[in-house]
Amino acid sequence: MPKKEQLFELIRSNPFISQQDLAAQLGLSRSAVANYIATLVRERRILGRAYVLPDHRPILCIGAANLDRKLRTLGPLALGTSNPARQSESFGGVARNIAENLVRLGAPAALITAVGSDASGRSLLSHADQAGIDTRGALRIDGAASGTYTAVLDQDGEMRVALADMAIYDALTPDFFATREQQRAGAALIVADLNLPRDGVAALLDGARDDGVPMVIVAVSEPKIERLPKDLRGLRLLILNEGELAARVGRTLNNNADIARACDQLRKDGVQDVIVTRGAAGVSFTIPGGLNTLAAAPVRVVDVTGAGDAFAAAVAWSLYEGDTDLARACRRGLALSSMTIACEHTVCPHPDFSRLDGFNEPLFTN
Repeated sequence: MPKKEQLFELIRSNPFISQQDLAAQLGLSRSAVANYIATLVRERRILGRAYVLPDHRPILCIGAANLDRKLRTLGPLALGTSNPARQSESFGGVARNIAENLVRLGAPAALITAVGSDASGRSLLSHADQAGIDTRGALRIDGAASGTYTAVLDQDGEMRVALADMAIYDALTPDFFATREQQRAGAALIVADLNLPRDGVAALLDGARDDGVPMVIVAVSEPKIERLPKDLRGLRLLILNEGELAARVGRTLNNNADIARACDQLRKDGVQDVIVTRGAAGVSFTIPGGLNTLAAAPVRVVDVTGAGDAFAAAVAWSLYEGDTDLARACRRGLALSSMTIACEHTVCPHPDFSRLDGFNEPLFTN
């Protein structure tokens, strides 16, 4: 294949690739690469490299994109024996779910994830593209299996156990993220989940700090909280639940005062703000000098899967809109989360915008 066509295919697979990387992969000089790019532009085969206009900078979501399987028992869940159940499949993964919620809220969203060359990977990216998510920065790995997440729900829709095969995300290393530096620097906001390897998370945080891009980290489980770097300087917001917070600080949290002290410890580690999701008890979030709590509204539970991702998406959407009121962001998060819990979909297909700012439960200061 001629060098120009090889270069064109590399740009197609990664529109954010640098001229230096193109030169290294093709064994060409930088000037030769520049000439080939100029020729492709004149031929209208490309419109220039993927620079992002300042007023169209997306929220960049980085992390998991899985095929989700849900098994819901038709009666009370009994351990150690067979349970009659109903199965469904959908597209999931924390970063992917957040990205889809964002585009349904009207925000531009891009997704960096890793998928295999299998049917699941192709379907995941195709569905994301159709939803309006920019997936050009995704890593495609030949011979690898795409991520899967299998949740067992009881008859009331509550998750009782979940099994995750997410080894593919170990490929999202600092070296890989270096190839997406331009995309990261051009984002309005970065939202990363902790399905990423620890050194990958640290590299993203270092890059966001250097590039001046605000960053949000969303915890995904207590075991994976160890992937959160000790040094959190430059992190705009950390979203995690009570168990994950306890795992991070290494002690049991028995009351609101314990949670407030744990959040203060995280702020000393460098994060600007912390949101602690507390299930039916609502959410707590940092304010200057302390912590506030916002109560959750009662909701009819259909399926809790994706509720936390919806919450994180609405909070990120508020930050993207330039709203620095964390209480309002949490109200919007609780509203979108409740819509998600009340429907059968992992991502609420038709969010009710009138409810996002109509959630006015009382605040309690700790």
